[in-house]
Amino acid sequence: MDIIKGFPATSQNSSQLNIINIIKHAARNFGRQEIVSRKQDGKMFRYTYNDAYERVQRLASSLTSLGVMVGDRIGVLASNSYRNHEMYFGIPGSGAVMVLMNPRFTSQELSYVVNHAGIRFIFVDDDLLHIVEAIAPMCETVQGYVILTDKKLGDMETKLEPIHSYEDCLSKAAPAYEWPNLDETCASSACYTSGTTGKPKGVYYSHRDVYLQAMMYALNAKISVMDCVFQIVPMFHVLGWGTPYSATMTGAKLVLPGKYSLEGIDKIIKILVQEKVTLSAGVPSILRAILNHLLKMDPSPDLTGLRFLCGGSEPPLSMMKSFWDTTKTEIVHTYGSTEAQAIVTLNLPKPWLNKELSEEERWEQKKKQGYIMVGLDVKIVDSSGKELPHDGETVGEILLRGPWVLGKYHDAPGSEDQFTKDGYFRTGDVGAIDSEGYLKLTDRTKDLIKSGGEWISSVDMENEIVNHPAVFEAAVVGLAHPKWEERPLALVVLRDEFKTKVDKKEILEHLAKRFAKWQLPDDVLFVETIPKTSVGKIDKKLIRIEYEDVYADR
Repeated sequence: MDIIKGFPATSQNSSQLNIINIIKHAARNFGRQEIVSRKQDGKMFRYTYNDAYERVQRLASSLTSLGVMVGDRIGVLASNSYRNHEMYFGIPGSGAVMVLMNPRFTSQELSYVVNHAGIRFIFVDDDLLHIVEAIAPMCETVQGYVILTDKKLGDMETKLEPIHSYEDCLSKAAPAYEWPNLDETCASSACYTSGTTGKPKGVYYSHRDVYLQAMMYALNAKISVMDCVFQIVPMFHVLGWGTPYSATMTGAKLVLPGKYSLEGIDKIIKILVQEKVTLSAGVPSILRAILNHLLKMDPSPDLTGLRFLCGGSEPPLSMMKSFWDTTKTEIVHTYGSTEAQAIVTLNLPKPWLNKELSEEERWEQKKKQGYIMVGLDVKIVDSSGKELPHDGETVGEILLRGPWVLGKYHDAPGSEDQFTKDGYFRTGDVGAIDSEGYLKLTDRTKDLIKSGGEWISSVDMENEIVNHPAVFEAAVVGLAHPKWEERPLALVVLRDEFKTKVDKKEILEHLAKRFAKWQLPDDVLFVETIPKTSVGKIDKKLIRIEYEDVYADR
């Protein structure tokens, strides 16, 4: 897209939108605000933005001592902790690029990321050392490892070398650092896609990207110094959806859970209540696990004022209603991607719609992904690229363009077809936009089911199945069929108390209230678990492979 130069402004254009300015601002204005981090032993570590900023300066000084130069790539393999939060600022602030490494990647994927990015040093939690040890022989560019630990290096057993202690590096470093005035368009950080189609692809975010997205997120999610923000989204996933930066920018209290799992969801709920959390975010699977645990508590905790941003896939209406009825927790639907820095839409109410819509219609409205955030352009197009109307009915592929949307993948020949000639990113998502600007996703292009020449939305069908009170989770995929090209298959996980009481017929009767007979799944299989990707989304690629022959003989 051509840039037209107008009359020159008189601004201080040499001042850059650098990430380090976010925490400098937090320390200056909200220095006494708390940052809380759960450690491996379960104890809560507490310090302030002032304390964090001093350590961030020490981190940058220690990078210089290690020989890290502007533009060097530094790998980070860590859980949601205060040290990770420090690295979010110290590494990019020094001019290096923070490359977030997904611990759920395979060894082949992780070593590919290290080599593709040209990572010089890896910062790693001590309990994740085994992952790095497994890939170290395959890593061609790594010159050293910095271990995030409270232990002494001499007390640790590892095959890695040379190794450094994060705490030792900081203790020996100068407490003040002169930050470079970096060009705001240079890379600050990188995330790699999960590689569901081929090798992982690198998305490199500029300082400007992150700064503007943090401002937009804080503005629209109404984050302020009065909030307590709980970082449940893994910080290796799309910069933790940008939440650490927005929370710091606004001076909100920031709570970090450390390492956690769905099996230890009680620890998450304890923190929610104990720290009086007002804002958090997560994918439906983590929110569903939280809700399931809350429903078993007697009495349920009062979480009035808590709002959860929910992305990754559409949150079932039954889950949103149950959260509200049980704990007065509001679920705010959002939509984004690695390529668009997580937050593209937020489903926020409009006063005139609140007056015009009935209560049931308002709940239906909350199922939509929301309206597009300021600063971004969006359009929906048909298969020929023709732009489609925003009438809420016409469905097409969603294209995005804007200052924090990917312009190209890093060193990824062959990926050019994911971008249009006029600079839009082709998301691969299909949906409609209504006259109020609310986006409603129908599906991923690859997950739409084409049966007898007609399209079936797997997302809509999944959410309708989950609305059945006996269902905990569901996945719907299209499988090859000798007559109809594709037919739907439903995988269903029942709640424990219903496992012997619900059958295929009941699920199909439930779906028949909303879907035509020809759209109903040819089969419903009851399973114990549904495969997930590395970031907690339903892994439909794996499901299609595992069940590919189910309809072969029909």
